[in-house]
Amino acid sequence: MKRDMTEDAIKVQGLTVAYGKNVVIQSASFEISKHDFVCIVGANGSGKSTLVRALLGLIPINSGRIRFGKGIEKNTIGFLPQETRTEQDFPATVFEIVLSGTLGRLGMKAFYRKEDKERAKRALEELGIAKLKDESYTKLSGGQRQKVLLARALVATSELLILDEPSNNLDHKSRKEFYKTLARLNERGLTVLMITHDLDVEDLIGNKVLAIKNGEISCEYTDDYIRSFR
Repeated sequence: MKRDMTEDAIKVQGLTVAYGKNVVIQSASFEISKHDFVCIVGANGSGKSTLVRALLGLIPINSGRIRFGKGIEKNTIGFLPQETRTEQDFPATVFEIVLSGTLGRLGMKAFYRKEDKERAKRALEELGIAKLKDESYTKLSGGQRQKVLLARALVATSELLILDEPSNNLDHKSRKEFYKTLARLNERGLTVLMITHDLDVEDLIGNKVLAIKNGEISCEYTDDYIRSFR
């Protein structure tokens, strides 16, 4: 699963993130190449979500630097957060949910453009859920909802997709199908970062693993990471 990549998607140098006196990430440095599929692992509370929020600019960093590669801007990163109960009950159609993923591209414009609607339609078709376009989001199954949220993230980006434990609410069959979809998107050229559990090797579907432990971060090829536990 090793790939020869030369262009960085993300370069992090000396990153420290703390909540008050509680240092969550300490002087971390790592690089993610374009077209990598990176699984972010670590125990509960280790800082996985904190790292993702820092990368997205949703929380301030105490020190260090985060740089994105050519063609990647914070407002054009596709992000799939953990689904909340409020989202499950959100009264909107599938198309409305997916179309909202283009909001970061609108800038000061007040209305969706024709190209925004076309992007939403293409994302629905690519994920095989075009037939759900006019369905109410609240009436979908867990697997269908997750595909809709993935489609929303896809319309925001053509470069970098970040997911926060996307398989949490999926059964085994739906999870496998969802992972196949992510692998296909990665093969298409999308760089993927996914927070997942580090207890199940089946969840380590990417070519690299970024592990967080005691505030420190290591990044290595998946095969090497798995071999270190054997």
